[in-house]
Amino acid sequence: MILHNEYFDGNVQSLALEGHDKPATIGVMAKGEYEFGTQAPELMRVVAGELVIKLAGQEQWSTFGTGGEFTVPGGSSFQVRAAIDTAYLCLYG
Repeated sequence: MILHNEYFDGNVQSLALEGHDKPATIGVMAKGEYEFGTQAPELMRVVAGELVIKLAGQEQWSTFGTGGEFTVPGGSSFQVRAAIDTAYLCLYG
């Protein structure tokens, strides 16, 4: 089943897919700043654009361009800055 998710007044939207080894979402973020919480570990991959992220408990921001990826622990949070509209893939678990 495919589910549509919308966050931050529609500035972040994704399509979720389940029924495989791991649930996944593919989405887009409009230019802006956001904070997300996680339940399960997440592997985030930038498909197009750029994300600047700061994981909970860290002081430093890290930049990930097209093809870059980062992991967020479960039960955590992370801050995101999108300087331009960006597409991403997220794998859970």
